[in-house]
Amino acid sequence: MTQVTAEKSYQNRPKAIGITVRRPQFNPKVIRRHYFANSPVMSHLLTALSSTFPIGEQFFVHSVRNVRDQVKDERLQAQIAAFIGQEAMHSKAHADFNDAWRRDNYNLDRFQAWLGRKDDYVKNLHPKIQLAITCAFEHFTALLGGYILRHPEVLSTLDEDAVKLWVWHAIEEIEHRSVAFDVYQAVYGDDKIRCMIMRSVTTGFASLTFYSAAKLFMQDKKNSLPKVGGNIFGVYLLGKMFMQMMPEYLSYFKTGFHPSDIDYTEILQYWKARMAEDYQIEGFLHEAKPVLLS
Repeated sequence: MTQVTAEKSYQNRPKAIGITVRRPQFNPKVIRRHYFANSPVMSHLLTALSSTFPIGEQFFVHSVRNVRDQVKDERLQAQIAAFIGQEAMHSKAHADFNDAWRRDNYNLDRFQAWLGRKDDYVKNLHPKIQLAITCAFEHFTALLGGYILRHPEVLSTLDEDAVKLWVWHAIEEIEHRSVAFDVYQAVYGDDKIRCMIMRSVTTGFASLTFYSAAKLFMQDKKNSLPKVGGNIFGVYLLGKMFMQMMPEYLSYFKTGFHPSDIDYTEILQYWKARMAEDYQIEGFLHEAKPVLLS
């Protein structure tokens, strides 16, 4: 009887507001290797990020589930459920994307095996530290997602299926950007540890991403090195991206910070409309049709 009551309570839980679980609709096998602005530098960087997502997204879910039973707020419980659903879809989509590159002899296996060993180590840390790590990475993914969505002139250079993957992912990362943070605040509320972990994650995340991107670049050097213009443009984009993202990144350390302080409302409405109208992505067709940016 207790089990049945618990199941009914879970089923009757209100749906999360603003967080929608959508299935991806893209074909990874038709995406060009240098899909981002025809720039090997930027394309390998995003592919390096993609290689971390299947394991990373599963860890984020794990860290939240560790303490889910300590969350009493029903609204936050609904958001956790939607967060888990979105991250599960992201993990699967990027696993499919990563598998598609193996046809071109990208050596992701050794790197992902190393990530798996790191994942085992991190999962043995205190649940508080695990959740703080997730908060830090969720801040990064929201910043990166926001940057991608704010630069349609760059996105216009992507293959259609690359847009479907990266824009869909960016939208959903922004939608659930507050969930892990709110869980951490509800259970622990220790901003000192949260900020300390962010500093450690920043160093590790940057070195990990650039190392794996460099390895991919060198595996593809016969095709990457001749594209001098694309590489210069990629370095320029990276420098510009870091400069523009820095204020939002630093806001994480401010007293009273909350992820929702960064307002993405207008740009989210714009891209949700584009995904529905231009790309006919089913998950966006059923949402209220917003007005496009002028």
